[in-house]
Amino acid sequence: MLKSFMPIRKNEEPKSNEITDKELYLNRREFIISAAALALPIKSDGKKLNFTKNQELSTNEGQTSSDVVSNYNNFYEFSTGKTDIVDLAKNLHTHPWSISVEGLINNPKGYDIDELLKLFPLEERVYRFRCVEGWSMVIPWVGFPLAELVKRCQPQTSARYVEFVTLLDAKQMPGQKSAVLPWPYVEGLRLDEALHPLTLMAAGIYGEVLPNQNGAPLRLVVPWKYGFKSVKSIVKIRFVQKQPQTTWNATIPGEYGFYANVNPQVSHPRWSQAKERRVGEFLKRDTLMFNGYAAQVADLYTAMDLTKNF
Repeated sequence: MLKSFMPIRKNEEPKSNEITDKELYLNRREFIISAAALALPIKSDGKKLNFTKNQELSTNEGQTSSDVVSNYNNFYEFSTGKTDIVDLAKNLHTHPWSISVEGLINNPKGYDIDELLKLFPLEERVYRFRCVEGWSMVIPWVGFPLAELVKRCQPQTSARYVEFVTLLDAKQMPGQKSAVLPWPYVEGLRLDEALHPLTLMAAGIYGEVLPNQNGAPLRLVVPWKYGFKSVKSIVKIRFVQKQPQTTWNATIPGEYGFYANVNPQVSHPRWSQAKERRVGEFLKRDTLMFNGYAAQVADLYTAMDLTKNF
């Protein structure tokens, strides 16, 4: 008995209505990858933090699911993947944890993380968070203004920048065994950026202690800049006169500038920054200048050419 079959079209181009639009295909692929995070269990020790809510400095946009934020991360110290970090980071020891504050200041000091967090009242701020790869989130961070720590350190007049250094420990952070980046990870801000009211030292998200995969026990959050500026698992803060050699800027200076301000008008050499996609959503939206914080921070850069100082 003959089997039914479909005829094979030889040397025949697909019809135009059979071809998936490239942009739609890429969006769908990214969506499937990020949506996988929704099916993963959240990793948190459940420890609640005491804080007040800062409504004035918070966006009123809908928050990204805590499951997504805890399971979809950039943290090259563990992996270049995004959904495997939650497991790779589970053995990071965040207590005890010391942070050295040094450099051109009158009050250098080494702080235990618990001691540091007792010095400043914690507050919750809901910030937009934009990654250079094109995805974004809305996250309720819990922390204290970096400006409060800066003032306590009493910077000397020669201090112009603040440098941040993450933990260097390849046994706990297996990604540091790779040569994908020079380690430890280093980032930096101009002193006036560090003093800006929006700049936050975060110790928690969603009202709980920061999970390891999100940068425990202390990380930087600068909401008008791309995510790679928000260095995680900080062990050293240095006040310096010259612009620090930051990790991504030193590694690929043509792609990652020191300032890293969210700017839809300046494309990354390999993709446009004009659009972004909220993790868990399918369609893209327009990227906002300074990630939507232009009214608060644009005056920091009025004399700068942002196409050169990107």
